[in-house]
Amino acid sequence: MLKLFFLILFCAIFLTVSSDSDNMQDTCPTAQGEESIFFINGYPCKNPTEINAQDFKSTKLTIAGDTDNYLQSNVTMLTASEFPGLNTLGLSVSRTDLERDGSVPLHSHPRSSELLFVVSGVVFAGFVDTNDKIFQTVLRKGDVFVFPRGLLHFCLSGGFERATALSFYNSQSPGVVNIGGVFGIDQERIVNITRSLVTDRDEL
Repeated sequence: MLKLFFLILFCAIFLTVSSDSDNMQDTCPTAQGEESIFFINGYPCKNPTEINAQDFKSTKLTIAGDTDNYLQSNVTMLTASEFPGLNTLGLSVSRTDLERDGSVPLHSHPRSSELLFVVSGVVFAGFVDTNDKIFQTVLRKGDVFVFPRGLLHFCLSGGFERATALSFYNSQSPGVVNIGGVFGIDQERIVNITRSLVTDRDEL
């Protein structure tokens, strides 16, 4: 009886800390453009006889995103719906482009942690934990920073030139929760709140 209890406890802990479910086959590229008559936790697989190398390649992050907006930033996200080869692998990727005064205000990913890799420029990044403690730092080319799953986090341009970063997620559908949308707060106020978190204004 005690062994059964520990087995159930182990399974519960494993399910709690794990990310997306493991894939049950080598590959399962998303079947693009097909109407499904049933709904599953993921996407239907492409016919195995039609799978090819192009399903596992994407060039969508080679082009800078449009930063001509109030935030002066752009996040291009690739999930299994845009990048078929990611289906069932528990992975997503995105590109963030920041102009000199660009920002990606406070938001969270409820289903994924995020690993941020700076490709060029300077980025000021940080997150807030459940004890309201702020962890923030300046990142330069080649630096990596992690945002734990579900925690509010942000990115700001920290230099005098355009910055680019790549993010990797341990979910094929990380999800995004923007606090502005939840509470009906306009973008300008959210940006000001985000910038107010920065402790060393000289870094910006």
